[in-house]
Amino acid sequence: MVWLRQSDDGVVLVLHVQPNARHTEFAGPHGEAMKLRLAAPPVDGKANSALLAFLAAFCEVPRAAVSLLSGESSRAKRVRIDGIDDTALTRLRRLG
Repeated sequence: MVWLRQSDDGVVLVLHVQPNARHTEFAGPHGEAMKLRLAAPPVDGKANSALLAFLAAFCEVPRAAVSLLSGESSRAKRVRIDGIDDTALTRLRRLG
Protein backbone atom coordinates (compact mmCIF):
# COMPACT_ATOMS: atom_id res chain seq x y z
CA MET A 1 0.00 0.00 0.00
CA VAL A 2 1.47 3.27 -1.11
CA TRP A 3 -0.48 5.35 1.41
CA LEU A 4 0.69 3.30 4.43
CA ARG A 5 4.39 2.87 5.15
CA GLN A 6 5.49 0.83 8.13
CA SER A 7 8.73 1.43 10.03
CA ASP A 8 10.23 -0.24 13.10
CA ASP A 9 8.46 1.99 15.61
CA GLY A 10 5.33 3.14 13.78
CA VAL A 11 3.69 4.01 10.49
CA VAL A 12 3.47 6.97 8.14
CA LEU A 13 0.15 7.62 6.42
CA VAL A 14 -0.27 9.60 3.21
CA LEU A 15 -3.71 11.21 3.35
CA HIS A 16 -5.95 13.41 1.24
CA VAL A 17 -8.12 15.30 3.73
CA GLN A 18 -11.52 16.81 2.94
CA PRO A 19 -12.54 19.25 5.69
CA ASN A 20 -16.12 20.41 6.38
CA ALA A 21 -17.56 16.95 5.69
CA ARG A 22 -20.75 15.73 7.26
CA HIS A 23 -18.92 12.97 9.20
CA THR A 24 -15.33 12.14 10.04
CA GLU A 25 -14.50 8.89 8.24
CA PHE A 26 -12.13 7.14 5.87
CA ALA A 27 -13.47 7.39 2.32
CA GLY A 28 -11.20 5.00 0.40
CA PRO A 29 -8.18 5.33 -1.87
CA HIS A 30 -7.51 8.64 -3.59
CA GLY A 31 -4.63 8.20 -6.04
CA GLU A 32 -1.63 7.21 -3.93
CA ALA A 33 -3.26 8.52 -0.73
CA MET A 34 -6.14 7.50 1.51
CA LYS A 35 -9.03 9.98 1.47
CA LEU A 36 -10.29 11.03 4.88
CA ARG A 37 -13.37 13.18 5.37
CA LEU A 38 -13.24 15.49 8.40
CA ALA A 39 -16.21 17.17 10.03
CA ALA A 40 -13.98 19.98 11.31
CA PRO A 41 -13.53 23.24 9.39
CA PRO A 42 -10.10 24.22 8.03
CA VAL A 43 -9.86 27.22 10.34
CA ASP A 44 -7.23 27.98 13.00
CA GLY A 45 -5.79 24.46 12.91
CA LYS A 46 -9.10 22.84 13.89
CA ALA A 47 -9.00 20.37 11.00
CA ASN A 48 -5.45 19.28 11.82
CA SER A 49 -6.30 18.83 15.50
CA ALA A 50 -9.41 16.84 14.62
CA LEU A 51 -7.42 14.71 12.18
CA LEU A 52 -4.77 13.81 14.75
CA ALA A 53 -7.38 13.09 17.43
CA PHE A 54 -9.38 10.88 15.04
CA LEU A 55 -6.31 8.88 14.02
CA ALA A 56 -5.24 8.45 17.67
CA ALA A 57 -8.69 7.11 18.56
CA PHE A 58 -8.87 4.88 15.47
CA CYS A 59 -5.45 3.36 16.20
CA GLU A 60 -5.99 3.31 19.98
CA VAL A 61 -2.80 5.22 20.75
CA PRO A 62 -2.29 8.35 22.88
CA ARG A 63 -2.81 11.63 21.02
CA ALA A 64 0.88 12.45 21.64
CA ALA A 65 1.84 9.42 19.50
CA VAL A 66 0.33 11.02 16.38
CA SER A 67 2.16 13.85 14.61
CA LEU A 68 1.73 15.81 11.40
CA LEU A 69 4.87 15.50 9.28
CA SER A 70 3.78 17.65 6.34
CA GLY A 71 0.77 19.41 4.85
CA GLU A 72 -0.21 21.74 7.67
CA SER A 73 -2.16 24.03 5.31
CA SER A 74 -2.78 21.52 2.50
CA ARG A 75 -5.24 18.72 1.85
CA ALA A 76 -2.29 16.42 1.12
CA LYS A 77 -0.87 15.37 4.49
CA ARG A 78 1.67 12.94 5.89
CA VAL A 79 1.02 11.74 9.43
CA ARG A 80 3.24 9.61 11.67
CA ILE A 81 1.76 7.27 14.27
CA ASP A 82 4.16 5.80 16.82
CA GLY A 83 3.55 2.75 18.99
CA ILE A 84 0.84 1.24 16.81
CA ASP A 85 -0.04 -2.39 17.58
CA ASP A 86 -0.83 -5.22 15.16
CA THR A 87 -4.59 -4.90 15.64
CA ALA A 88 -4.64 -1.23 14.62
CA LEU A 89 -2.25 -1.90 11.76
CA THR A 90 -4.60 -4.60 10.47
CA ARG A 91 -7.56 -2.17 10.67
CA LEU A 92 -5.60 0.38 8.62
CA ARG A 93 -4.59 -2.19 6.01
CA ARG A 94 -8.22 -3.28 5.56
CA LEU A 95 -9.15 0.27 4.51
CA GLY A 96 -7.52 -0.05 1.16
